[in-house]
Amino acid sequence: MLGLQLHGGGTVLVYPKGDQHEAAAFTVLNFPVDDIAAAVDGLAAVGVEMIRYPGMEPDERGINRGFGPDIAWFTDPAGNVLSVLGDPS
Repeated sequence: MLGLQLHGGGTVLVYPKGDQHEAAAFTVLNFPVDDIAAAVDGLAAVGVEMIRYPGMEPDERGINRGFGPDIAWFTDPAGNVLSVLGDPS
């Protein structure tokens, strides 16, 4: 099992799945952040690559802006899609 410690003191418990994992083709978990540029820079510094979807024009970091909250998508080691969400203002 995996325990995620959330900002503000919450915890999320993630249960393991059997050997036949199939990654989700959609976003399964969003992480709201205070500074999306810093979050993306931190992820990039440890080798995480942002997903660039066809038809969307992210900035140089891979952050999509102007269509709701700022968002940058990436995958976990199992291939599931995750994102960091920033404040659009």
